[in-house]
Amino acid sequence: MTEQGRKSGAAWGAVGWGVGVLALLVALPLAASGRLPDRLATHWEAGSDRPDDSMPLWAAALFPALIWGVLVFGVVLTLRRAGAGRGVPGWAAAGLGFGGVTLLGAQASVVRANLDRADWHEAGSVTSGVVGTLVVAAAAGAAGLLAVRRAPDEPRPAADGPTLDIPAGQRVVWLARTSNSWLHALAALTGLLAIAAVVSALAGLTDLPFLLAAAPFAFASLLVLGCSSVRARVGERGLDVAFGPFGWPARHWAAEDIESARVENRTPAQVGGWGYRLSGLGTTVMLRGGECLVIHPSRGRDFAVSVDDAERGAALLNSLSAQHTS
Repeated sequence: MTEQGRKSGAAWGAVGWGVGVLALLVALPLAASGRLPDRLATHWEAGSDRPDDSMPLWAAALFPALIWGVLVFGVVLTLRRAGAGRGVPGWAAAGLGFGGVTLLGAQASVVRANLDRADWHEAGSVTSGVVGTLVVAAAAGAAGLLAVRRAPDEPRPAADGPTLDIPAGQRVVWLARTSNSWLHALAALTGLLAIAAVVSALAGLTDLPFLLAAAPFAFASLLVLGCSSVRARVGERGLDVAFGPFGWPARHWAAEDIESARVENRTPAQVGGWGYRLSGLGTTVMLRGGECLVIHPSRGRDFAVSVDDAERGAALLNSLSAQHTS
């Protein structure tokens, strides 16, 4: 998938986050309804642990969802008016991340404070939950900002062929990105399941510690997310391949350590599936079938990555390698 696919994946990720948060905000109090009073404490006196206002169960479920819907609608409307066609901008990702986590944490704190209480006046404190929520929400906003940051546009060589003539003193760079929407969707699904497990544990709906409840889903989400997109860069330093939206982990090969580079057509069936694969062909980062940039390092097995315009990347690598060995 091309750069357009990467932008589409980011947009679909934002949609999945919006729908998932909305569903959790409504479902959380409804799932605990049998252990909650008819009215839920929803506001506490400033500087005190005593509740001073309440809502019916249905309102406590729908009010945060309404706030979230207004926030998401406002972001979408702003992007449409601005004509944002380059994916999800950093401010939008940060705002949605911070807002979603804040509302989910607040909802979990309210449910936990009212859980197994006969009357809303007996609700417990939410202070620790609110403080923890704000800390995590700030981290989520920063993560959203980093996940959609845009790398600056860099020049690509203009010539085709197995090698390129590089004028003396001129810096030439080749850059390519690929992403897989299905892997993004799987990462989003497992991530939402991890969040649901954490929120349920924090709300007191399960006896499992929240870290233990969420760990399998969170690990699966991070693992799939790291294999769902890749960025390849060829420059004077050689080849750099960065994984996932944060560009980490990453692998590097110096130009002088690459004996040759070529282009091959590979399919998931040949390498054993999608993602980071080890097979008889060596290591392959398989995000879509088709042409791959393949290098043969001086030490180790072949490494291949499925990116567009692989021929130019291979040509530039061969030229840079020849400069170091001549």
